Amino acid sequence: MTATPALTNVRWIPTWRIIADSYPPINFFERIADPADWEVLLDLAKLTDPSFEDVGDVELIPVEERISGPGSGRVMPSFTFLDPNPPGSRFSSSAFGAYYAANEMDTAIAETIHHREQFLRDSGITEPMDIDHLIILADISGQFHDIRGMQTTLPDIYHSSNYTASQGLAAILRASGSFGIIYSSVRRAGGECIAVFRPTVITNIREDITITYRWDGTRITGRFRKTDWTSI
Repeated sequence: MTATPALTNVRWIPTWRIIADSYPPINFFERIADPADWEVLLDLAKLTDPSFEDVGDVELIPVEERISGPGSGRVMPSFTFLDPNPPGSRFSSSAFGAYYAANEMDTAIAETIHHREQFLRDSGITEPMDIDHLIILADISGQFHDIRGMQTTLPDIYHSSNYTASQGLAAILRASGSFGIIYSSVRRAGGECIAVFRPTVITNIREDITITYRWDGTRITGRFRKTDWTSI
């Protein structure tokens, strides 16, 4: 592309992110500690406890961009664990991470279902199963580069499966200091998503409910919420 996308003030309260329920939060990030001391604390923890949880590479995140405290264990892994395998994600790669979210739950669900189906098919899983996912809510505020509604003018950025151009754009914007990109959902018409490059614009992070996707061996056929549990 020849021009840098315009900046837009974004204040989404809340945003919706859906993750596999099998991944617990990384409690290290939620402890009350100065993020500048993380490397030292990690080294000490590993010396005293060889089984200490893996937190990824914290050195990928500059000290001034780190967040800690309640909920941070659901955000920081997006930046400390990088995808080593192509094609990566639309606006993140094996070189840098991003926190993805949507402005509506249905959009977050559509995005997640697409990628979950792709993973299950690529894994050769043909056995029907229910797969639990956790909804993460968070508030995001800041100035973001805005490419919403530009599917026609930026077809390579919005390609359904080839992320070469979009990752290239993300790398350029991130290097320039961008907080991230706001864009139209590729998986749900009318939906909007955000890719955040710097954790400091993410606040009020909390877990919501568990939803379950039903996989029939070839596709995800539906979903239901786990909201009412009575012990017997």
